[in-house]
Amino acid sequence: MNGETTHPFTPATLKVSAKSNPNAVAGAIAAALRQRDGVEVQAVGAAAVNQAVKALAIARAYLKNESLDLVGTPSFISVPIGDEERTGISIAVERRTLDGGAAIE
Repeated sequence: MNGETTHPFTPATLKVSAKSNPNAVAGAIAAALRQRDGVEVQAVGAAAVNQAVKALAIARAYLKNESLDLVGTPSFISVPIGDEERTGISIAVERRTLDGGAAIE
């Protein structure tokens, strides 16, 4: 991330488009959750939200062998695109252990 040091409790933000590869996004989600407690996934438009949700499902499979899982909380966001404000979806994704508790580093 441009050589910046990030705090493990500071969520990263991943922006998903309709053309995003769900497997690649899932890999990014899993990598982020291995390093920190949360990640934010943003999508604007139905096709982008579809790709984001597929990526979350795939990321769960990627994390399962490490006894990790994820939970996502969706909310609406306003995203500036050009001269317009568009409504999008933000999913706050948090890392969990498979026994249901928060993962401990």
